[in-house]
Amino acid sequence: MERKFDFSIGEFYHIYNRGNNKSNIFLSDIDRKRFQKLLFVCNSTKPVVFKTIQGLPLDKIEKGEEIVSIGVYCLMPNHFHLLLREKTEGGISLFVGKLLTAYSMYFNKKNERTGKLFEGPFKATHADSDEYLKYLFSYIHLNPVKIIDPKWKENGITDHKRAQQYLANYSYSSYLDYAGIVREENLILDKTAFPEYFESIKEFSQTINEWLSFKEFA
Repeated sequence: MERKFDFSIGEFYHIYNRGNNKSNIFLSDIDRKRFQKLLFVCNSTKPVVFKTIQGLPLDKIEKGEEIVSIGVYCLMPNHFHLLLREKTEGGISLFVGKLLTAYSMYFNKKNERTGKLFEGPFKATHADSDEYLKYLFSYIHLNPVKIIDPKWKENGITDHKRAQQYLANYSYSSYLDYAGIVREENLILDKTAFPEYFESIKEFSQTINEWLSFKEFA
């Protein structure tokens, strides 16, 4: 699908892509942690030389000026979601291009495979209203529930406690960073570049729980 808009500085965008032929792009926690680290290091004017930062915690990595602001992310078995704000001219295209290239090279080498990992160019939607932008904070963060309950959006959730607990233990999204958990992955995000929709951790949790109670969450 051809994108029908250009990215503009200061605007917000939902970015997503999935594996070629819907194949899984994350096969282990090592893969997911690698992608999280790349979210941090690829958001820079500097080129990515991963071997120079192998084993370093995020707060010990020196990088150039950030080219996008990352507000939300979520890694799923065969796809990912990002909520980004364009910070510099061409920043989103440069960032996502670096991210997907670096991760594809790692994944192909690790698994002794060739060919494209992702199904095509990344997809994007423009979060051009306050209502839609706020909705994306919940939509992206709630994606992992599909791992344990694939039809919850259509049929609703019967075991809310299980769903809440699963989200609270899922390390491969920014959910924990909004839930008040202190961890090095906090550094991936720039919350100050996004509206303050949640005045407290409690308000964020209440919003997520409200969405979990709805059917037809699309």
